[in-house]
Amino acid sequence: MSSWLGASILGLGEWFIKRMPFVRHIYNASKQISAAISPDQKKHAFKEVVIIRHPRIGEYAFGFITSEVLLQGYSSEEQMCCVYVPTNHLYIGDIFLVNSSDVIRPNLSVREGIEIVVSGGMSMPQVLSVLETEPNQLNRIRSA
Repeated sequence: MSSWLGASILGLGEWFIKRMPFVRHIYNASKQISAAISPDQKKHAFKEVVIIRHPRIGEYAFGFITSEVLLQGYSSEEQMCCVYVPTNHLYIGDIFLVNSSDVIRPNLSVREGIEIVVSGGMSMPQVLSVLETEPNQLNRIRSA
């Protein structure tokens, strides 16, 4: 009985929030991200942790692949990764389309990547190993 009452009250509160013009957008985005990174989820929105060159040459940022996109031009196609890079909070960040050959894939789970972001880098391992790289990918990244 009490769980039904609690669920009803939460449902009513959510109904009111979804009726507020500006608040509903923030609430929906926060709810989607919370559901995406929840350990209870079977399917995560963050597919894997990656490192991309950002914002300048020689500087890198942790990000999370959310999807892959085929970018079609008139004469060519490029396989791109949609990378979410959190800024000052896990829920706030930027989306980058990065060529899949320019993405560095460290040997970290999504949970470890989230821990690194939330801790402000304090849970960063001393050494990061790279999972899969194309031939000469690291050399190309270092020389750019």
